[in-house]
Amino acid sequence: MRALSRDSRWRYALLYKNQGDRAGATLEHIHSQLIALPTAPKAALEELHSAKLHYQTTGHCIYCEIIEREANGHERIVFEHQNFVALCPFAPRFSYETWILPKVHSADFAASAEREISDFARALHETIMRLDRALGDPPFNYFIHSIPMNEAARHHYHWQLKILPQLSRAAGFEWGTGAHINAVAPEQAARLLRDALL
Repeated sequence: MRALSRDSRWRYALLYKNQGDRAGATLEHIHSQLIALPTAPKAALEELHSAKLHYQTTGHCIYCEIIEREANGHERIVFEHQNFVALCPFAPRFSYETWILPKVHSADFAASAEREISDFARALHETIMRLDRALGDPPFNYFIHSIPMNEAARHHYHWQLKILPQLSRAAGFEWGTGAHINAVAPEQAARLLRDALL
């Protein structure tokens, strides 16, 4: 991502993984993918815009507020490490959707120090192990949302990794409305993942 940011053709880099046929994996060996795009994708721009509106209204990063609120209640926290927290968000699109966020505000994933990347790798490994133990090796997608390349660090945005287990298929309602039906409460999902034996 750092190397791609030095090429003026690229505006956004997306690091993602498709695990399992149901999640769209086309190769059997374990791998993640990095794609550079000439423009930021719609989903990332919408997320950036919403975060900016929240910051303009409150003066606070919405992701920092989520981390603080969830740490106080602990109902949706899967685990906390020194530098990262894994949580099931309040209104997930997918059953057992899990986010990993740095506990200290950071807008740009590629600007993370090597020590932070190592801590992040441990948090990601633990999250995937918990999903595997609790749900029996489910198919999933994950992706990292970060600020667009070559933009100054922003106070309103916070990079994050989102893991979306693919336990059910999107159908007419989801495609027609853009909303998802999720039968598992995030508190229940977090409890199951917290209790998974590693």
